[in-house]
Order: sequence, then C-alpha cells, then structure tokens
Amino acid sequence: MTLSDLTHRTSEWLRGVGPMHDVVISSRVRLARNLAGMPFLRKCTAQQQQEIADRLRTEILSANLAEGVFHVDVAAAGPLDRALLAERHLISRQHADAKHPRGVAVSGDETFAVMINEEDHVRMQVLRSGMQMRDAFEQINAVDDRLEERVDFAYSNRYGYLTACPTNVGTGLRVSVMLHLPALRLTGELDKAVHAARDMRLAIRGLYGEGTDASGDFFQISNQITLGRAEEDIVEEFLTQIVPEILNYERKAREALLKHNSVEIDDKVFRALALLRSARRLASDEMMALLSLLRLGINLQRIDEVDLKTVNELFLIGQPAHVQKMHALRRGLEGPTAAMPPEERDEIRAEVLRQRLGGT
Repeated sequence: MTLSDLTHRTSEWLRGVGPMHDVVISSRVRLARNLAGMPFLRKCTAQQQQEIADRLRTEILSANLAEGVFHVDVAAAGPLDRALLAERHLISRQHADAKHPRGVAVSGDETFAVMINEEDHVRMQVLRSGMQMRDAFEQINAVDDRLEERVDFAYSNRYGYLTACPTNVGTGLRVSVMLHLPALRLTGELDKAVHAARDMRLAIRGLYGEGTDASGDFFQISNQITLGRAEEDIVEEFLTQIVPEILNYERKAREALLKHNSVEIDDKVFRALALLRSARRLASDEMMALLSLLRLGINLQRIDEVDLKTVNELFLIGQPAHVQKMHALRRGLEGPTAAMPPEERDEIRAEVLRQRLGGT
C-alpha cells in the first residue's frame, strides 16, 4: 500500500453510509497515550524523539492491530503527501507541519490510524462513516489493550493516563462527530446550535479540526473533558444526548426550508449543480460551498440524478493535494516536485467535477 493508492478511493469518513448519515458524516474515537519513562514530546531531546518514533513504528507494525497496516514516515514525506494525509483525516495539520521525527500507521481500509509523535507519543483513532461511535469505541478499546500488552503507557492511579495537554488527562479519550449543517446556516439558526453545543462544554471546530473554518458547512463537535469520567459514559452521552439534539436542530431547519422556501432552496441547489457541471475554474472554498448545497438537495430529495456517494467523493478528490496528486499520477509521475499554481489547480478541479457530474 502506498499513498498514491489512496487517491483512487473514497476515504472511510466520506462513504455516506451508517446511521444518521444525512447529517452525521463521520464518527471518530481517539485515544492519547505516552510511553512510561519518557518525557512528553516537547521535553524530549531529538534523540529521544527518534527513539520513540522507531520503537512505536516497530511495535505497531508487529502488533497486528488491524488489517493491512502500513507506515508512513511523515518527517521524510514531501509536503504534498503530508497534505494528502491531512485531507484524508489520517493526520492532523499540526502533525503534517511539525519538524521533529514522526510517523503514522494506517490500516488498509483507513478506519484506523496511529499518529506517532504528534502532541503525545501516541494518538490513535478509529474513524467510521455515519453515527457508528459505539462500534468505533469497541474497536479502539481492543486496539489499545493489544498495544498496551507490548508497551507501558504513562499512568497515574490518581489521575489516569498522563497526557501532554491537561484536558486529555484521565481516559485520554476524545470522541467527535463530523456534522453537515447547511440548513442551519441557510435559516440563520446556526448560532443556536453552536451555543447549545458550547453549553454542553463541547469543542466546535471546522473541517480539519483546531484553527480551521467550517468549510462546506462541515463542523467537528467533540468532548473537552476526560478527567473523572468513564469512557463508556462519554460515548453514551454523545450517542443519546448530544448528537440527537443537534440533529434535531438541523432536521427542523430542513423541514422549514421545504415548507416556507422551497422555490428558493431549489434555485440554490440547481444553480449549484449547473455551475459544478459547467465551471472552467473552481477554487476549493467555492467547490465546498456548491457541493454542500448539492448534498443538501440530494438529502431533501430535490435532486435524484446525482447520488450521495458521488458528492461525498468529490468533497475529497477536489481538495488541493488530491487534485495535484491525481494530476501527477495521470501524467505517469509519482508526485510533482513543486507546488502547482492555484489557477492551474482550479482548472483541473473544475474539469474533474464536470466529468464526474456529467457536465460539458
């Protein structure tokens, strides 16, 4: 398995299946861990950082944690490959941009990934399409147990697992959902949902996590407190309280659009489809906004000539690194040596979307 292979398929988080997939794009469960007897990453020497990276790479690849696991040396990878991994949600933007020794181990189906030397020595995640958080938690719990048979993690009988950031101390568990909330934005009700989430002490971020905007009306919502709470309680709260409440806001907004503004929403949706089928240049942000409207139109059953899976795929393959990587591969190159000018990227993006959506 190579990074080039990833460009030819849809990432797990955009498969468009699973419960509540009309609003819940994906569910993610992440655990933060650090090796016992070693300083936190920021306190490590360069030699210690390399020792941690080498040891964890060996242990993860030999632990049979998931099927088809392969490792990428992120420090040695080029900027395009690092951006590709971030676009597929296999590493964070911070992990991509760091300068120290680091890597990521990824399962063949991309449902499982372990970042090595991110903020903590280990950041493992399970990512599923739709609202499949309980399944994701069961998988990562089993993976965590298997890895802990091979390495000792820093643990306190009083505080639990010790992590670089105090908000992760305890279980080290972060659960999150990626939500598509276009109707709340169109009806002007988005602030209500955001305030409700913050009242429940949740973190709200954009498409690619901390410090990113809500491109394409995508929002990541995650827990902020791990100390003093059982892992199962955190997961159940998301399943039974948090996500249903926000889903209710979005679905009511969709009903309101159909009831009071059906002509206006049809106009927006079909204009988006027409532009996607005919544009000669498309910037990333414009593409995301148009695809968001198209996805809403499909879920509202206003459009039946394009399926949800296709739109979900386009959200991914239209991202900058994917556009550039696929273009290079078509020319028989493993990867470009220099960044493609934005205008050229916008032209290729528009061409790819025209072809996939039956445009001219």
